[in-house]
Amino acid sequence: MRETPRTRKRLKWYAAAVGLATTGALVLSSGGATGHGYTDLPVSRQKLCQNGGVANCGDIQWEPQSVEGPKGFPAAGPADGRICSGNHTNFGALDKPTTPSGGAWPTTKVSGGQSYTFRWQFTARHSTTDFKYYITKNGWNQNAALTRSALETAPFLTVPYSGQPPATLSHSGTLPSGKSGHHVILAVWTIADTSNAFYACSDVTF
Repeated sequence: MRETPRTRKRLKWYAAAVGLATTGALVLSSGGATGHGYTDLPVSRQKLCQNGGVANCGDIQWEPQSVEGPKGFPAAGPADGRICSGNHTNFGALDKPTTPSGGAWPTTKVSGGQSYTFRWQFTARHSTTDFKYYITKNGWNQNAALTRSALETAPFLTVPYSGQPPATLSHSGTLPSGKSGHHVILAVWTIADTSNAFYACSDVTF
């Protein structure tokens, strides 16, 4: 076909359109929805959804590692009532006081005053500041989504960490004494070189 000014113009427009589409695809593929990490000891709500221990959780069942939200908890971070989901509306099942089917969240049995080994699984290993663990107060409202006022003000365990963790990381700490019955442990993995952290809520029974 003979090239004319009109065909050259059409070819340039087509190349530009393809270039924009390709750039857009690259931006989308490198977006923030890719995964990072979660706790499986004690088993977190997102992991229960992923492994089938709890059904009908929605999107979180496919990406338990993606509960990423603003860091700086409790002064900053996810909003009250959306802590377990990290502010992700599509992960809202994690914030509900009961499972999507209306039953109680399965719990891990623990003992107060005893050492416990916490374990994280990572699908992307980010430069890390620390890991912090919070627990609900005695008498907290178990029939409402988790809020800051339901949690003890200070973490019961802080594990400083420099560098990138391995694919699986375990560390031990002493669980608080003076607890009984159902509580929630909130684990927070703080990233050093971004403005975010990862959140995981685990239900336990003392």
